[in-house]
Amino acid sequence: MSEKGLQILAKREALTGMKKCMPLKSCTHCLAGKQHRASFQHGHAQRKPNVMDIVYYDVCGPMTTSTLGGTRYFVTFIDDHSRKVWAYALRTKDQVLCFGGGKPELIGYTDADMAGDLDSRKSTSGYLITFSGGAVSWQSKLQKCVALSTTEAEFIAATEACKEMLWMNRFLQELGQGQHKYILHCDSQSAIHLSKNSSFHSRSKQIDVRYHWIRDVLESKQLQLEKIHTDDNSLDMMTKSLPKDKYEFCRGAAGLLEPST
Repeated sequence: MSEKGLQILAKREALTGMKKCMPLKSCTHCLAGKQHRASFQHGHAQRKPNVMDIVYYDVCGPMTTSTLGGTRYFVTFIDDHSRKVWAYALRTKDQVLCFGGGKPELIGYTDADMAGDLDSRKSTSGYLITFSGGAVSWQSKLQKCVALSTTEAEFIAATEACKEMLWMNRFLQELGQGQHKYILHCDSQSAIHLSKNSSFHSRSKQIDVRYHWIRDVLESKQLQLEKIHTDDNSLDMMTKSLPKDKYEFCRGAAGLLEPST
């Protein structure tokens, strides 16, 4: 409280042991509290010349309110060179994302769960993109429209995964980490045929036009859509319930492991 405020309280006899309008001596603690901190330096500090030379990380949690998926922790990674920030949600702290278990290249997976929502009958689509053995981007959400077939649901999921794959492609090229080819894995052979053959009319005439954009991407060879067996698709854990063995496989393929002590 300021000196003027104390004098006003003294006049109103709200303070005892203090004369009215009594001049106050300078309080060293008050003066120290009003001091200003040193201003920030202008310009950027010296950063590392190469990407991933130094990566800062921090773990926060447990949060008082959990997410819809039940996670109460999150971990952040910041690259000192590019200042790129990665944030990941964690259910527990005994599992962490590990990188370095694979080649430094982007690998994508896509999958869909036909009519998984019992209320709206909408399908669940998702994608998982890994780099150097660890997940760097993923998504699992309901589709915006009701799919009339498994082919349509898988086709829509592949299109959404293709968008994210191209964005990650451009980001790596800006960092000087381009690669020869980009592969997106899909476990639906009919969806792969539909994305490459426009005459596959019987199962595609009701699909929204915007999802056929993936054909132009494949024709320009910006990425490749390849078949993968369902047992090898590590995205299944994000679209459907799985037995323990398959869940452990998917978790390891995404780089979510228990740290060694």
